[in-house]
Amino acid sequence: MKTLVICSGGLDSVSLAHITADEHELTRLVSFDYGQRHRKEVQFAEAAAKRLGVPFHLIDMRGIGAELSGSALTDDVDVPDGHYAEETMRITVVPNRNAIMLAIGFGLAAAQGDEAVATAVHGGDHFIYPDCRPGFTRAFDAMQQAALDGYADVRLHTPFVERSKADIVRQGARHNTPFAETWSCYKGGALHCGRCGTCVERREAFDLAGVEDPTAYADPDYWRTAIAARKEG
Repeated sequence: MKTLVICSGGLDSVSLAHITADEHELTRLVSFDYGQRHRKEVQFAEAAAKRLGVPFHLIDMRGIGAELSGSALTDDVDVPDGHYAEETMRITVVPNRNAIMLAIGFGLAAAQGDEAVATAVHGGDHFIYPDCRPGFTRAFDAMQQAALDGYADVRLHTPFVERSKADIVRQGARHNTPFAETWSCYKGGALHCGRCGTCVERREAFDLAGVEDPTAYADPDYWRTAIAARKEG
């Protein structure tokens, strides 16, 4: 199956790229610049494409991203510390981001003769992000069948949508994903901060998966505090 992978440069999507390269025919990686403060993630997506020997497409969505205001990922709003499941993490939602990116991905796939668009949305995203949930992915796939009816047959591939991030780490490790060459932190500093929701989730996933985490964190132990606070809450 000729498969385009939407790749942010994070652990999940880079793992998906390596898995797809092994199990399908990886055709290209597509990434987006939507004005995110952690834009350095795009460099990791491009590096993954070079490593896997496929074209890299960087789509400039900065004009659109500027209009999707109110998110800590794009506005001058502090990225909160803590576990992803905390209510405070809703400030990291960029409204309709995945729907917009996937629509572009499907258009590119149809134009290039690809048969699938793969995205690494997973079970841990469901609480915060509505466009990562199974209901959304099923509806989006159906919508694209109608949008491309008679022109192209491109399907949405979401192998992690009912899986945990720890599951992704385990599977990514089996496919030799270089986890050190991925970027998750929403704060975009020199190191992963270790405190934002995605850093806490990343650190916890490696621990649950029983896989060594090669990531350097500015605060490597905060994740335990965040998880304990979540359990007490």
